[in-house]
Amino acid sequence: MIFFNPSGAPELACDECGCRWFDRMTDTCYECSAAVLPEALAEYHRALEAFQAQRAAAAAGGRGAS
Repeated sequence: MIFFNPSGAPELACDECGCRWFDRMTDTCYECSAAVLPEALAEYHRALEAFQAQRAAAAAGGRGAS
């Protein structure tokens, strides 16, 4: 499950319990030990790339506006 924090950045949450804490070495939830599915990780990485591209575009657009 992906949600967006107040700054607009995507965050990955466990599909089983909603926890946002994961063991990045094993891709499992710290709270319930559920495995993070590869599809969920791929969706999260796509959302993160889109967020980074949006921020880069906003930063590039703001450079000449002084």
